Amino acid sequence: MMARHSAPPSLLTVSPPTPAQASLGRVARGAVANLTGAAVMAVATFGVTMAATRGLPRAQAGVFFSTTSLFLLAVSVGQLGTDTGLVYFLSRSRTLGDNHRARRFFQIAMRPVLISAVCMAIAMWVLAPEIASATVPGHQQQATGYLRALALFIPFAGVENVALSATRGMGRMRANAIIEQLGRAPVQMMLVVAVVVLPATGLFVWAWAAAYAPAAVLAWLAWRRLRPADAEPVDDPDDARLGRIFWRFSVPRALTSVAQIAMQRFDIVLVGALSGASNAAIYAAATRFVVAGQMANNAVAQATQPRLAETLTRGDHAGTNDLYQHATAWLLLVSGPIYGVLLVFGRPLLHVFGRGYGAGSMVLVLISLSLVVSAACGMVDGVLSMAGHTSWNLANILLAFGVNLGLDLWLIPSHGVLGAAIGWATAIVIKNLAALSQVALALHLHPFGRASGTIGAIVLVCFGAIPLAARVLVGNSVIGLFVGLAAAAPVYLCMVWIFRRPLRLDSLRALRRRRRPMPTGEL
Repeated sequence: MMARHSAPPSLLTVSPPTPAQASLGRVARGAVANLTGAAVMAVATFGVTMAATRGLPRAQAGVFFSTTSLFLLAVSVGQLGTDTGLVYFLSRSRTLGDNHRARRFFQIAMRPVLISAVCMAIAMWVLAPEIASATVPGHQQQATGYLRALALFIPFAGVENVALSATRGMGRMRANAIIEQLGRAPVQMMLVVAVVVLPATGLFVWAWAAAYAPAAVLAWLAWRRLRPADAEPVDDPDDARLGRIFWRFSVPRALTSVAQIAMQRFDIVLVGALSGASNAAIYAAATRFVVAGQMANNAVAQATQPRLAETLTRGDHAGTNDLYQHATAWLLLVSGPIYGVLLVFGRPLLHVFGRGYGAGSMVLVLISLSLVVSAACGMVDGVLSMAGHTSWNLANILLAFGVNLGLDLWLIPSHGVLGAAIGWATAIVIKNLAALSQVALALHLHPFGRASGTIGAIVLVCFGAIPLAARVLVGNSVIGLFVGLAAAAPVYLCMVWIFRRPLRLDSLRALRRRRRPMPTGEL
């Protein structure tokens, strides 16, 4: 009998991916799911803004934007920082094999959020006349009705946010994409469009808020389905300690979230209070465009945060830095084209909202420039949070918010929407540069690498130089916009394909191969 000879080990086995490679692949898949949802959500958000600006008088649209901004601020306050806290602690628990604590962390987060959300709803209902008088002078009756309608849905929004944060903490992005992005946002758009067409514009704010109720139910069910089998509550002598640790991490994050949403939304309220409801509508419409880029950033960041927590928990510095740098490249990949188009063709884009909204074109330019800086810094806030430094994030955002508020109060009365844009843009740059310095000095991480440099150069050429040439040749018009996009998009896609390896866009295909059973025996 002939002896069987063993083949070299390299021929018998397929080497498993390194932790860093596996993390990057999972991030890529999660980011694609979130980006698909973010694209739909951006369209839906744009549709809501169009319905408000086209279907309502400008002053009434300003009241709608101001009151919904206050609603989102109230939801953020009631969240108590649990969105980041759940992602952080559930990701660490999974990495350390402590899945039995998942349900306990969820309970630690959910109960206070429910209490806080109910208190916020009662406060908004009771104080609605006073809030309306202070924020939308001259439109108190309408604003009071809007605020009281919105107050009823604050608890639903709180439940949805906590449950979806828990699913992300379990490493699953699909529930967030389906329920929040592919579900709630399009339903909002369809309902507000319906009340405009009927017409029944008196129900506009009800149509906008109603989608939070079914979204909360679905998010709760998604968490229960994704909860691991060994996550049932157990008698844990460390329960009290777990609560202290969770809130020590989350409370600074809660204040950070409030300041963050205040920077994004309170400007609209201040413009309405200091410069009139019509200017609030212009400012809100202009900033809705940049929200598309922010949604793309959030899509990548939400997919990346759990993996950052895992690599940091393992002490994998090289893997963390690799993940951070490639996530930064992907941020620039998806948001860079958006900001480039807004910088070059802001005015014709704003004309879709109706006459008078083109006055917000400089708002688009200033905010887009600041968000380019933010994208180049990568998800620097997320790196600090997943490293446990939520207090540093809080210090950065409070500094930025102080600058923002001071510039707003100084500039809005004399410069209107332009003053608000200067304040917000300055605050964005300060916050990101402060966080970038901390990440570099304390954690020895940075977002700058071959991948981010490559995509930065591609974006600059394709969505900077080419659209600018189209504007010069054709004009700053809708036709010029379409010509610029028609010329830039094919070049961009070709360049991204050519450089797909340094950009690590092959992570998706590689991960799909790894999910199939791998041969480990003899050939």
